[in-house]
Amino acid sequence: MKKIILAVLVIASLSFASKQEVTVSILPQKYFVEKIAGDKLNINVMVKAGFSPTTYEPKTSQMKKLANSKIYFAIDVPFEDVWLEKFRNSNKNMLIVDTAENIDKLEMKEHSHHEEEKTQNHKKEETHHEHEGLDPHIWTDPILVKIQAKNILDALIKIDSKNSDFYKSNYKNFIQELDVLNKKLEEILKPVEHKAFMVFHPSWGYFSKRYHLEQVAIETQGKEPKPSELVELIKDAKEHNIKIVFVAPQFSQKSARVIAKSIKGKVVTMDHLAINWDENLIKTAEEIANIYR
Repeated sequence: MKKIILAVLVIASLSFASKQEVTVSILPQKYFVEKIAGDKLNINVMVKAGFSPTTYEPKTSQMKKLANSKIYFAIDVPFEDVWLEKFRNSNKNMLIVDTAENIDKLEMKEHSHHEEEKTQNHKKEETHHEHEGLDPHIWTDPILVKIQAKNILDALIKIDSKNSDFYKSNYKNFIQELDVLNKKLEEILKPVEHKAFMVFHPSWGYFSKRYHLEQVAIETQGKEPKPSELVELIKDAKEHNIKIVFVAPQFSQKSARVIAKSIKGKVVTMDHLAINWDENLIKTAEEIANIYR
């Protein structure tokens, strides 16, 4: 019996080792790649759960593992500005694919009552905070994920053409799933169109645009708001009749709790980087819809 178990483990180990490896920046991308690649590939994730892709620094062990990757799927999150070239140099044979290609980005929106100061500090801050440029959070819109899926499909076929039919079939199924998800989100959010919600980090811009909502951000240039800014935020929240404040687990809840208490609303932890991507979007929609019923 022991010999049989050992043989199974050896076979499983060899199967795992024989698969080609690819790497993605964030967990939602792993979900997308798995939908198309199935069990054909091993998928490494650079930014682990609980960490922020704004300031992430890869570990030495991750850089070593990157040497085996056939593809790096980028998505234009801030840490890639510093690290993508290093990834390229560490593995000259690795194909780097921008999954955001062919997507028109939105301007990053943040809350600020100091426009003059913001302008003066623009150049100094832009290398550290994506707020000063284009919004990278394209994965919060299922329709934009369809574009990302096509970019992923094309790359997988490029490195593994013998399984192209398999990838194409999975891609087709995934596109249908995305359409179903979009319809479900539309149904949930239709009754609360044009309602506003507050979020510490402005990561739901594409979601808001797709479903006709208004996102109001708490942070200013990536930082907790000052007391005077907090007063203005509470005033804005009351004017918008906001009843819910989202905070991702990567960020502090301090300001969110102060605001929620002042507006008699509630703080909800919602991770825009969750691996259970589809369930997370539905949960977010339901939280927004339920608070206004």
